[in-house]
Amino acid sequence: MEENVVEVPRLTGPQRRIGAGGPLVGAIGLGCMGMSGEYYGPADDERSIRVINAALDAGATLIDTADMYGRGHNEELVGRAVRGRRDEVVLATKFGIRLADGKRWNDNTPAYARQAVEASLRRLGVDTIDLYYVHRFDGETPVEDTIGTLAEFVREGKVRHIGLSEVSAAHLRRAHAVHPIAAVQSEFSLWTRNIVDDGVLGACRELGIALVPYSPLGRGFLTGTLRSVDSLPEGDFRRGNPRFADGSLEANLPLLDTVSAVAEAHGATPGQIALAWVLAQGDDIVPIPGTKRMEYLAQNLGAAAVELKQDELDALDRAFRAENVVGERYPAAIMPVTR
Repeated sequence: MEENVVEVPRLTGPQRRIGAGGPLVGAIGLGCMGMSGEYYGPADDERSIRVINAALDAGATLIDTADMYGRGHNEELVGRAVRGRRDEVVLATKFGIRLADGKRWNDNTPAYARQAVEASLRRLGVDTIDLYYVHRFDGETPVEDTIGTLAEFVREGKVRHIGLSEVSAAHLRRAHAVHPIAAVQSEFSLWTRNIVDDGVLGACRELGIALVPYSPLGRGFLTGTLRSVDSLPEGDFRRGNPRFADGSLEANLPLLDTVSAVAEAHGATPGQIALAWVLAQGDDIVPIPGTKRMEYLAQNLGAAAVELKQDELDALDRAFRAENVVGERYPAAIMPVTR
């Protein structure tokens, strides 16, 4: 299907609020990580910019990036896309993961936070970041020091709202005591629901904090289109992900039977059912499925029009119980530190 004949539907349903005092956004946002060609195969800047603009046209106003995606390229790309449309977008980015000389480490120190926010503002070409996340915690810097620094950015007008990514409930409460947290970004989907069991989602709701799920389509697995890692481009990080590698993908494929059956009943795609399930978990949840293709953007936004019945939600819950999923969600070396 060619991009120029894809009709992207307008998002249906009411907007959702990012935190108690945060902005209203479309019920589904757009994650831009894959647009930098470093994680999910080759990308095309001009095509990606068209996708971002189509998302904004359709009401998907929460656009998500990070300073480490493409080592700054992704922020520059998003900045180009939203130029001239600043008032139409809720712009989110993150700091806290550093990459240099082939090494990766987390850094939440106040000195690095200030260096990072200035660099992000420059790359994005904006005066203010709407939602600024701590991407990962380093396990050493007191959260009070990090959030205190981000609170300074709010007072200085560099940042409007503060978010946290991959955080524990205890860490979240400590951060919120320093400055109101608007959003928590965490992996959350049919096959990744640890934030329910570990109390993070409960803490968000107790404190009036929005949940922004990344990878709500299970890194493509829940779309039903990925049947073998051999179909993935060289360099695609899923080739080494425990849920895809060494036969795990094939072992997980039976999980999709329930998704496919519900999709058939609704005349929808499996991916739309997976997103509809996420949306049904609460109106304080704004998923950010990532794509760099117009046809997938159209499918993702169309999920907002799918209303699942309670028995369908229950069937999906049962099918994707944690004990039925083969493989951890990350390799041990890069599993987020949430303590």
